Amino acid sequence: MILEKFRLDGRVALITGSGTGLGEGIAVALAEAGADIAGVYNTHPPEKAKAEVEKLGRRFLQIQADLISIKPVPRIIESAVSHFGRLDILVNDAGIIRRTASLEYSEKDWDDVININLKSLFFLCQAAARQFLKQQSRGKIINIASLLSFQGGILIPAYTASKSGVRGLTQLLANEWARHNINVNAIAPGYMATSNTEPLRNDPKRGPSILARIPAGRWGTPEDLTGAAVFLASDAADYVNGITLAVDGGWLSG
Repeated sequence: MILEKFRLDGRVALITGSGTGLGEGIAVALAEAGADIAGVYNTHPPEKAKAEVEKLGRRFLQIQADLISIKPVPRIIESAVSHFGRLDILVNDAGIIRRTASLEYSEKDWDDVININLKSLFFLCQAAARQFLKQQSRGKIINIASLLSFQGGILIPAYTASKSGVRGLTQLLANEWARHNINVNAIAPGYMATSNTEPLRNDPKRGPSILARIPAGRWGTPEDLTGAAVFLASDAADYVNGITLAVDGGWLSG
């Protein structure tokens, strides 16, 4: 019976950043648990995720949107609801990173990172929560945070600020919306083998030093996040509110 609580049959999940990496892996995992998927992308269409989801017998809707501004937010929600008839799960995975020393960091880089990673994330949460209330149904929101929600890092001031904000915002929204049967939680990935970390993995000094610091002895993969995502999206997590779950190979405990 406990395994049934992890099923997502009949539910609709909206996932930003679904064209690559972590978002792609989460989209397929939620479909494996039974959900239909609305995949938001900007420059990388989620063709692989779409094929995998449809192979599972689930439906997949592609929604193109540039989250550098909040202008597309209403259209994103409306497109998903119009196509599937409802919305049950939001996963905010879209994010960018700009690496520059803080002494040289530009206002444009700061604004771009904050706008996508934090501002658009908040307004998507708001729009999804309004839809959950309109449906009078339980809703699940999963924000993708980072190890930099807990630590400072170097050379990525806007990213660190945005991901620290994601953690705090997740807690605030959980406090406000738990009484509406809306669960807001976050996942903090560790050092994952994705396009965002490619410069680090290719750096002859930082790459090996990071790997040596991970207790699990390897870089993470998108598949490492899928169990946490399915759990937080499911009935098994109905009494889980405001956590930021680190999936980091033990980095934070090291």
